[in-house]
Amino acid sequence: MATTDAVRRAADPAHPAAPPVTDLLGIGARRRRFALWTGALLVLLVGSTLLGVAWGSVRLAPGVVAGVLADRAGLPVEVTWAPSSDAIVWQVRLPRVLLGIAVGAGLAVCGVALQAMVRNVLADPYLLGINSGASSGAAAAILFGFAAGLGQHALSVSAFLGAMAASALVYGIARSGGHVTAVRLLLAGVVVGYALYATTSFLIFASGSAEGARSVLFWLLGSLGLAQWGSPLVVVLVVVGATVVLLLLGSRQLDLLMIGDATARALGTSAAAARTRLLVLVSLCIGVVVAAAGSIGFVGLVVPHLARRAVGARHAYVVPVAALMGAILLVWADIVARTLLAPQEIPIGIITSLVGAPFLLILVRRLHASTTG
Repeated sequence: MATTDAVRRAADPAHPAAPPVTDLLGIGARRRRFALWTGALLVLLVGSTLLGVAWGSVRLAPGVVAGVLADRAGLPVEVTWAPSSDAIVWQVRLPRVLLGIAVGAGLAVCGVALQAMVRNVLADPYLLGINSGASSGAAAAILFGFAAGLGQHALSVSAFLGAMAASALVYGIARSGGHVTAVRLLLAGVVVGYALYATTSFLIFASGSAEGARSVLFWLLGSLGLAQWGSPLVVVLVVVGATVVLLLLGSRQLDLLMIGDATARALGTSAAAARTRLLVLVSLCIGVVVAAAGSIGFVGLVVPHLARRAVGARHAYVVPVAALMGAILLVWADIVARTLLAPQEIPIGIITSLVGAPFLLILVRRLHASTTG
């Protein structure tokens, strides 16, 4: 009864529920904790970016990297490095690191949104079948020359179209029963994901090309090797940045969806409409990210939990912290992928899976202990 009265007072602007002094002190402590985490992660991201540009099959000193970047920015510096170092920093590694930052942040915040949408802590961008749709589109481009008229952009465009088709299919299935509920969205994503995964496997088998199958497999495991200056990189940066901003603006809706549909309705929010808007936003972001870097697993699953442990469950804090953590994680995963077996490159999805699999086991054990304890 007390809980119902509290919800009614919160929903009625004429009777605001004043929090006790202890809650106000708790809010202040959470804000300070959020500020500390944000500052520390920003510093770590800048350092990781410099190291990501400096380290690779050809190792460069961080001072050289900083000098090249300062020179490119028009600052007065003395050029003491070779032209080859300038090309490595500016043309090869910096676009790759920037793409890694955008992809990591995008996957992380989409994981945060999906876990709130379906109220499932094990949800990640794979859940809605969008990755599988992008994989089918990419396989069609690599193996059968789909969208070959687009030249170097054929792979990215085909993957994006596949992701959008998968999103539309998931929404159509989830919407066919009436409102878009968490359960319908979850089941529709699983069904579409398995169907499109089978489609990708069939395309690989039907092509009969061993080299093509190898290229598809490498893309399925993720890589930042296609990064370069140009409109594709700009599109990824803009879309991911816009997604982070829109999720921050809608953080209250994420909080309400995570609590439950009944509470959302009591506070004047339509859960079905909120899920539809989030599905469109998340689908667009994941489609762009997967089209640029392939399917990279576990980032959208692991990072949201780390962010919540760091700053609590309020999404106004979780979203920016998750974006920073995801960016840092993917930059370091790419460093390992480029340097572990240099000059050969490991698909970045292998590195993230090696990091994420143990975390998933720990999470499952904790969930089991909380339900049985």
